[in-house]
Amino acid sequence: MTNSEIIKKTALDTLNLESKSVSNLSKIIDTNFCKIVELLKDCKGKIVLTGIGKSAIIGMKISATLNSTGSKSIFLHLGDALHGDMGVIGNEDMVICLSKSGESSEIISISNYLNKAKIKLIGISCQKGSSLEKMSDMFIHTEIEKEACHNNLAPTTSSTCHLAIGDAIAMSIQKLKGFSPNEFGEYHPSGSLGKKLNLSLNSLVDKNRIPIVDPLSSFAEVINEISSKMYGATAVLKDDKIVGIITDGDIRRVIEKRKNIENIVASEFMSNNPKVLNSDILATEALKIMKKNNISQVLISDNNSFIGIVHILDIIKQGINDE
Repeated sequence: MTNSEIIKKTALDTLNLESKSVSNLSKIIDTNFCKIVELLKDCKGKIVLTGIGKSAIIGMKISATLNSTGSKSIFLHLGDALHGDMGVIGNEDMVICLSKSGESSEIISISNYLNKAKIKLIGISCQKGSSLEKMSDMFIHTEIEKEACHNNLAPTTSSTCHLAIGDAIAMSIQKLKGFSPNEFGEYHPSGSLGKKLNLSLNSLVDKNRIPIVDPLSSFAEVINEISSKMYGATAVLKDDKIVGIITDGDIRRVIEKRKNIENIVASEFMSNNPKVLNSDILATEALKIMKKNNISQVLISDNNSFIGIVHILDIIKQGINDE
């Protein structure tokens, strides 16, 4: 076989084996699993993830997922726990220990400590009848056929299954708690995800650049307002109420269709039904509306008062898309 053939076969074999193993986890989504999720949902303290080696890395990820979806969690390396860090585990905490084999002196040591402290231990292991299972208050058996490693040694399939079952636990708790998108946004204030969940139109309005004309403004005044404020549009206000919008496209159409433009006023060529959005609407929702209506600007109001314009590029520049 060529190198290319070996790579393709190995990669496909890995994916097929791991996907099959993850699919087989469905049989452990039973009454025992439900009881574990209920127990963790009602945890008054923290959910502590622990493990050694590759299990430790998976534990870190599961802990991070729990934290980001509304469940207080920390990761504690099993080795560090037994060398001075056990104190981070509180009386109201619950511990999840990940281990492929479920057999190690560290597991036995932490199990003894947790038992004496009357702290719940939930074990997750690929080995039925392991020390971890025997010493756990509750246990999940993540049975696998074999590791994807051709030597059946390096944790691959086992790690994938533990990660998947951790996600299943986290998503189940999130669902039971009714964790909302707004709450999710509070946990992710930075980056593009944070902006999607938190950035409102009010934050994008430039209060020093608000294009306004009245219905009797001349054609030249309208052009000057659009050009100077650089949104490609201006709002038309009468008695401080929005009555229309004029875009640079409206300007071009007037020039194309009318010979005498010196005496026309804004009310004669404005659009009477502008898209007006409230200032507290999320920018990501506004982007969807703008794309759906094939428009580049929206007028923004706050308590029914016009406060400015947001251009589609103002949103895109924030790294936000509608996908």
